[in-house]
Amino acid sequence: MDGNGTLFGTLSGNTREVLHKFTVDLPKKHGRGGQSALRFARLRMEKRHNYVRKTAELATQFFINPATSQPNVSGLILAGSADFKTELSQSDMFDPRLQAKILNVVDVSYGGENGFNQAIELSAEILSNVKFIQEKRLIGKYFEEISQDTGKYVFGVDDTLKALEMGAVETLIVWENLDINRYVLKNATNGEIIIKHLSKEQETDQSNFRDATTSAELEVQEKMPLLEWFANEYKRFGCSLEFVTNKSQEGSQFCRGFGGIGGILRYQLDIRSFDELSDDGEVYEDSD
Repeated sequence: MDGNGTLFGTLSGNTREVLHKFTVDLPKKHGRGGQSALRFARLRMEKRHNYVRKTAELATQFFINPATSQPNVSGLILAGSADFKTELSQSDMFDPRLQAKILNVVDVSYGGENGFNQAIELSAEILSNVKFIQEKRLIGKYFEEISQDTGKYVFGVDDTLKALEMGAVETLIVWENLDINRYVLKNATNGEIIIKHLSKEQETDQSNFRDATTSAELEVQEKMPLLEWFANEYKRFGCSLEFVTNKSQEGSQFCRGFGGIGGILRYQLDIRSFDELSDDGEVYEDSD
């Protein structure tokens, strides 16, 4: 926000989006004498006041969800040249629900989109801290489900995908550098389609590309990073998708101990019970 106009935008991950921008024509300070100087100063203050009010009202419109009456953002950065941004942050016209979300007020040397980009650069450290705190909270919640043994969690590729297929996953948590590929394979003999998820190590093992019983060759029909597949498909399963790093203590533990993939479930699920269902009774083979 500066003397020429205001831009509203959002940043999510690395995706920046301009929501709205408008320009304003404010009178400049003039050296006029006598009566007109006072009148002019009053007019100028009034226009400034209206400009701040319009910006404050639009902020509420863009950043408060009318359904919940809560902010739809995790934090706000106010940026601009001159003192408009400070005036806005301290103004009683600015929504107190948004005031509580201000993370940073920064000076930028441009207006419009250049200023938007500059504000993001200048706030990089603060923004990564926000991500860091959210990540700690999210994985903390996941570990809590496990420690209380609620049955509302899954981990590992296979179990997580089974729970996804059942529509049981509320939040899918994936390490942002998960190095697993999703293969669609076709049995060369009987034309059966098989889906496998292989790590770099497993890819070098040729037995993964042969049928276990008949040794028939499995031809690769499609190969795609599992991360990319999740990003394309997660909405279909009605869950939210959260990418995490291994930089926080929690994140590191999640990647090391749980293979960097898991989910918080909507309801209790006993994964073991549908392992038995899916294998057509072969589960009992090793019991004799």
